Amino acid sequence: MRAAITAIGGYVPPDLLTNADLEKMVDTNDEWIRSRTGISERHILKGEGLGTSDMAVEAVKILCEKRGISPMDIDLLICATVTPDHVFPATANIICDKIGAKNAWGYDLGAACSGFLFAVATGSQFIETGKCKKVVVVGADKMSSIVDYTDRTTCVLFGDGAGAVLLEPTEDDCGIMDSILKTDGNGRHYLYQKAGGSVYPPTAETVANREHFVFQDGQPVFKAAVVGMADVSAEIMEKNNLKSEDVAWLVPHQANLRIIDATARRMGVGSEKVMINIHKYGNTTSATIPLCLCDWESQLKKGDNLVLAAFGGGFTWGAIYVKWAY
Repeated sequence: MRAAITAIGGYVPPDLLTNADLEKMVDTNDEWIRSRTGISERHILKGEGLGTSDMAVEAVKILCEKRGISPMDIDLLICATVTPDHVFPATANIICDKIGAKNAWGYDLGAACSGFLFAVATGSQFIETGKCKKVVVVGADKMSSIVDYTDRTTCVLFGDGAGAVLLEPTEDDCGIMDSILKTDGNGRHYLYQKAGGSVYPPTAETVANREHFVFQDGQPVFKAAVVGMADVSAEIMEKNNLKSEDVAWLVPHQANLRIIDATARRMGVGSEKVMINIHKYGNTTSATIPLCLCDWESQLKKGDNLVLAAFGGGFTWGAIYVKWAY
């Protein structure tokens, strides 16, 4: 028995933050942003008291509608995020309450930009063991809540959004076929949010020092991402005897066009087989991969071989081989 993705849903908030908008906020320009990242605009969640759960709720509602199920049918909901509504309770609990998933239990999983992959791999185990019949995996982040809009190196990169997939058991030769996931905690020095945890709890000083925002040391992160994401994608192909012509789609985390290109080249996959929507959404962290699946859903065919790949803070990285189920 395998876990198959049987429905997907995605949501981005309506408000846009364009490169032209950012030109007015920091010393940057459209050409510089596009040539280095591939991003033209990103969606931002605005409104008092709105958080990650509110975007996730929309994505899960769409998923339930597409599959023709009630939230009451969900057994488990895992939410991958680095921008939870609160330190606790888990955002997954809040999502379940807001959608009326009264029979579900759930928890959050934190693996930064690889969070969705880690959560899909985790969720699929509950299906494979027969513990659960319907597992919803959410990748959602309100990155605008932890982005320093005076820091031109990071504020151009991130956007807000949510995506969700439904995992159900299948006896067919499809679903989550294999995964290779990796972490290296030594990378924590290059990409992190310094304050707000137990090491540096919030104080007037941490706020004044702008330590509640994303910090990124670009060069070491870029180098590790290029190698990590490309290597693990090639590794999962090799392990499953997949040749480049066998791969229908590469579904990469949308952090940077150059990292995506390096991964595709390593896999021997042409650009026509690579899902890219970074220009529209920027880096939505946990939501990038499910948002890609949503944008390309109409082009996916049953039996298509997909390689999902990501790299994120931690460092975390990995690849999942999915055989599309519908």
